Amino acid sequence: MKLLALHFTLAILWALASGGVTLLNLVVGLIVGGAVLHFAGPALGDARYAVRGYLMLALFGFFLRELVVSSVRVAVDVSRPRLTMTPVLVAVPLELTDELQITLLANLVSLTPGTLSIDVSADSGVLYVHSMYGDDPAEVRRHIKEAFERRIQEAFR
Repeated sequence: MKLLALHFTLAILWALASGGVTLLNLVVGLIVGGAVLHFAGPALGDARYAVRGYLMLALFGFFLRELVVSSVRVAVDVSRPRLTMTPVLVAVPLELTDELQITLLANLVSLTPGTLSIDVSADSGVLYVHSMYGDDPAEVRRHIKEAFERRIQEAFR
């Protein structure tokens, strides 16, 4: 968290040194600050800072793609006279142990149209998910684990 604050401070300093706090100067400052922290990270105690930032951006990009694809799928399905959905409740065993990461996973699943996180088991080992398209429950489970959970694990390692 300290490096994130340092990153934003470097971006603001870059913008000020560039002659004005504009969006372009701030974006360039974020890029330059990320590069500085990538090389200085090991000395500051976090060798994976820049990699983690990239992986979080990749997770966000992946989520946006999933959001669009699933939105189109749901929109097409509900606009047809006959629905093609086969709802299912799936138990997804979790490898995540951190509560923040489990909450992020549950929220990403719930924000994706066609799926909804119902509950997390008492021991935080299972996420229960309702899916509108559960022709193959094993595929729904595999997609959540390989698409969302794996990316969250990589980003927070």
